[in-house]
Amino acid sequence: MGVAVTDRPGLPEASLITHIYYSLSLFVMGGVDLGMPVGGPLLGRCLLWLAYFAAPVLAASTVVGALLRGLAPQHWQLRRIKRHVIVAGNGDLAMSYLRVLRKHNPRIPLVVINKSFEPSVADELKQAFGAIVLVGDITHEFFLNQLRLEFASKILLMCDDSLRSYEAASTISSLVPDIGRKVVIHCSSLRFMRAMASSSVALQSQTFNTYHLAASGLVQNHLLSHFQTTAPRDTIVLAGYGRFGQTIVEALLDQAAEELDTVVIVDKNARRRVLIADEQREFTGSYQREVFEGDISHPEVWMRIQDQIELNRESTVIVLGTGLEEENLRTALWLKKKYPSAKVIARSAKGSHFASTVSREHDVVNISITELVEASIPTDWVE
Repeated sequence: MGVAVTDRPGLPEASLITHIYYSLSLFVMGGVDLGMPVGGPLLGRCLLWLAYFAAPVLAASTVVGALLRGLAPQHWQLRRIKRHVIVAGNGDLAMSYLRVLRKHNPRIPLVVINKSFEPSVADELKQAFGAIVLVGDITHEFFLNQLRLEFASKILLMCDDSLRSYEAASTISSLVPDIGRKVVIHCSSLRFMRAMASSSVALQSQTFNTYHLAASGLVQNHLLSHFQTTAPRDTIVLAGYGRFGQTIVEALLDQAAEELDTVVIVDKNARRRVLIADEQREFTGSYQREVFEGDISHPEVWMRIQDQIELNRESTVIVLGTGLEEENLRTALWLKKKYPSAKVIARSAKGSHFASTVSREHDVVNISITELVEASIPTDWVE
């Protein structure tokens, strides 16, 4: 464009190689060796001035970025980390575990892994829990080798994909054969977990389901004490027989089988779900079981139950445990009004100030899966 420079006045007429050399020098020298732009149109001088400043800034940012990647704090932390806890997943279950972990052990090194993180979630993990946050595939051997598995105190696989968690546990066992019970696998599917119970991965690791923890917490914290204050045997009405209802029965049989007189199951697909549950585990015991099919919010269902079983007595516990929180709460209030002597429990997913307040006002027990899980996490997972 006809622009020259003061310290190299003959540069515009120089060879192509000379032009290339001085162009590359802009990234290091920023034009100091060339002098000030002179002559030519204003646009040409402005473009050269822009090159003088932009080239070294671009070079510096590239070098700084490389240094930061090479000297990243988490890179050096992982190189020397020991006795750390590794958590795969960042869902509600993982966050519940992290809250309990930090209450028991605020200083233990923590690594949280997932395929992706929302920026706000990553910030919370770093700032609230002091975690090293890594994006990667927990089933990939190269990635796992960076985590110093042999020095970890606990590895919790809490991904939403159950098969992926079992795959990760299998890979970890192949990399560190003696890792044993340090690996904890969460399986969201009860049927899959029961089917895999005899596999080598399940036998070498600890496996659990969220609802197992919640059901165990419900029995320990709400039902056992109630059983001790009532007649020799009680009637349990499970309104909703999905994963939560099935695990409540398992927990009752494991912890309080002698307290059960009758277990009443109410669900839209009650018979099918009972058959599936019985196929996977034999629910034996001296208690009587009654199955009613229908909508738990429909009065006609409760009329049929009342015709066979006395509900309005202190030894009756009614658990509204479906996944429909509004229906659970509304039906619980209606049942408590209709059967005031019975103990009525309504389930919600997370803690709710509103639901808790309304429940107290109507003498209904409100429980949340999150709170039950956090109260039931084994101490050896957090110590």
